[in-house]
Amino acid sequence: MKNTPVDYQTARRIIDGFGLPDFGKATIREVVAISTQLEQETGTEFIHMEMGVPGLKAAQVGVDAEIEALRNGIASIYPNINGTPEVKKQASRFIKAFINIDIDPECCVPVTGSMQGTYASFLTAGQCTPGKDTILFIDPGFPVQKQQIAVMGYKYESFDVYEYRGERLREALEAHLSKGNIAAMIYSNPNNPAWFCLTDEELKIIGEMANKYDVIVIEDLAYFAMDFRKDLGCPFEPPYQASVARYTDNYIMQISGSKAFSYAGQRIGVTAISNKLYHRSYPGLTQRYGGGTFGTVYIHRVLYALSSGTSHSAQFALAAMFKAAADGTFDFVSQVKEYGRRAEKLKKIFTDHGFTIVYDHDLDQPIADGFYFTIGYPGMTGGQLMEELVYYGVSAIIKYHRQ
Repeated sequence: MKNTPVDYQTARRIIDGFGLPDFGKATIREVVAISTQLEQETGTEFIHMEMGVPGLKAAQVGVDAEIEALRNGIASIYPNINGTPEVKKQASRFIKAFINIDIDPECCVPVTGSMQGTYASFLTAGQCTPGKDTILFIDPGFPVQKQQIAVMGYKYESFDVYEYRGERLREALEAHLSKGNIAAMIYSNPNNPAWFCLTDEELKIIGEMANKYDVIVIEDLAYFAMDFRKDLGCPFEPPYQASVARYTDNYIMQISGSKAFSYAGQRIGVTAISNKLYHRSYPGLTQRYGGGTFGTVYIHRVLYALSSGTSHSAQFALAAMFKAAADGTFDFVSQVKEYGRRAEKLKKIFTDHGFTIVYDHDLDQPIADGFYFTIGYPGMTGGQLMEELVYYGVSAIIKYHRQ
């Protein structure tokens, strides 16, 4: 019997009770449930590295605005599915302030977190053009997004962009897009979980290939402005958050309140659709819905069917946070730099004890310290390491099965 800090037999019983044929393929929520049950039964406090829970206090400016909205009776009123005028206006201004891209308020749509934003984006993009029924994942990426694809019955392809940095990215995209079946492609920047950042050169390549093959780009900016090697926190001043929006009109941005503003509990974010894409009609959408543009179908058909709107009071919070950030009175970037300081300490603990950082470089630079990092251990697969860590009170997940 193994002698480990967390009782081995108890851990095995709980893991087996979930009926998972491969523990390494457990979802984030399943791993959380297992570690939570183990904490309750053994009294051992776990180090939770499986779920990106912000460890900072929610932005006070958002909390105050939401409380005021609730006190004014907003909870009794159904939210307009398009979003409140103020959150749309402030989202547009925030994007201009920190990305230097113009998107009309009409095209900025509040969603129940970026999870809903990406789900609705996948669903709508996959219905636009007959024959384009596949989503391309520029991996590594957020694993739940592939689960979303499975839930809706779509197809997906993927490749590890770490092996195709710089100009090599073009050949990887050409190999996938030239087949004509890709409806949309998605990536996160900074990357979840490897934390490298795609450069402007690489984003230009993505934009050019999206134009060439008429493919929608879904840009997941959940970790907005968190490339701490650059000072991205000054509104309306360079440097700006990098974005594919400089190189194509075929884009959708997902901007989340969860990490940048530590507002995860209220499930609020914005899907920002380029002006051109928002107003574009597609044959597949016309056939299915009888008309409408990408933007109107996204809102009035897909979002309506999913949740019929986003929390009314949370929209007031997000609008206030966007406004304060763009006004320069709320320095959200300085606050979230704490994640970089914590990552630096954690990585040292792991590497001092024989672990390796799997994605350790960002082109010719050492990987930055931020919200996420990846670890490996000699002689172990990701699944084996993930299970072994449970016996030592560390709860983690395989974010990406790198070959």
